[in-house]
Amino acid sequence: MARTVVPLTDPKCDAAKPREKDYKLFDGKGLYLLVKPSGVKTWRMKYTKPDGRDGLATFGNYPALGLKAARERRAQALELLAAGKDPIEQARLDKQEAANARANTFRLLAQEWHAACARKWTPGHAATVWRRIESYLLPTLGNRPVAELKTRDLLVPLKAAEKRDTLDTAARLRQYMTGILRMAVQHGHLDFNPAIDLQGATATRKTAHRPALPFDRLPELLQRIDADSGRGLTKLAVQLTLLVFIRSSELRFARWGEIDMGRLMWEIPGERAPIEGVKNSHRGSKMSTPHLVPLSRQSVSVLERIRDLTGRFDLVFAGDHHHWKPMSENTVNKALRRMGYDTKSEVCGHGFRTMACSALVESGLWSKDAVERQMSHQERNTVRAAYIHKAEHIQERRLMVQWWADYLDANRVEAITPYDFAHRDAVASEI
Repeated sequence: MARTVVPLTDPKCDAAKPREKDYKLFDGKGLYLLVKPSGVKTWRMKYTKPDGRDGLATFGNYPALGLKAARERRAQALELLAAGKDPIEQARLDKQEAANARANTFRLLAQEWHAACARKWTPGHAATVWRRIESYLLPTLGNRPVAELKTRDLLVPLKAAEKRDTLDTAARLRQYMTGILRMAVQHGHLDFNPAIDLQGATATRKTAHRPALPFDRLPELLQRIDADSGRGLTKLAVQLTLLVFIRSSELRFARWGEIDMGRLMWEIPGERAPIEGVKNSHRGSKMSTPHLVPLSRQSVSVLERIRDLTGRFDLVFAGDHHHWKPMSENTVNKALRRMGYDTKSEVCGHGFRTMACSALVESGLWSKDAVERQMSHQERNTVRAAYIHKAEHIQERRLMVQWWADYLDANRVEAITPYDFAHRDAVASEI
């Protein structure tokens, strides 16, 4: 018959004196207080492991760990045993997990996330992203274990960026933190991503669309370009920008080797050879993939005139003072301001893209896919993009750019809407 154990009391524990040898004071269910000759009193628990072997757990010393606390530790151990877990092994795993949590700081996860993403980014973009992380996020979050981070902690650097009125940066920082902590969830460091609830936490700036002229002012624009008294190459740059409606960096960093007059095609590479001392001169197509630009008869005529000026150089739009450096990024807008336009409210160089795109759509002649490809826009639907990324619609786009150039010429006589110009034969027959 099992011996009945009388539970311990605090007075009994206090009164236990050291003897020549170790002795035990039992509390029941495997828990006892071991009293050593040195006077140290230690809580231990004898139990049977899930695999049948004997186990012995040490909880701590009395009175630092009191009787009530020791019983709580026993209850926890019995609960683990009932679930088939060894309390000692579980304690080791918990300790290891806590150590890992302390080691997995935001800085470490940010570095891993950045290294993974940088494989699909350009070196320049990767450097920009890390610079923002280093400047805005690491000072407050870098040394924090990700397991400890709450949404309110992540708000601190965002609010600091918002206070400095760098709202676009704040929005990007939120994206970075969401990605970094998503990786933490995927690696098992977190059960939930606290950055998800940052959506809408900071102010956003109202989208400012690039100004573009209404179509009824096209005759005025064309007259002012023709009458411009500025540098000849600048005037030709404005004319070509209007005809081919590509982005500023795609135009100003253009090399003659990209243009094939025989094929009537300009192939803008995904990346260009950098020019020493010229920031961002490596940029090609914004999408970082080759972009084909069919050339109209009018575009070829302008390019022939440009070649008379810069054909002996590598750059199409060579600078005034150094032919190996391109014209300034402000050249086209400065010319428009000289013509009397407010480039913030009336029209700017980028606004030529808006005007061309609007005209092509309003004409009703061209497919959406062909217009989007000509504008070098990226398909947002990734599934659809997988099917159409090779579709260049070149033949339709050749007709499209020629139609746009002819439409501009028609506006030299009088203002005409894109739709009316596209359907002028039908309109004439009705009259």
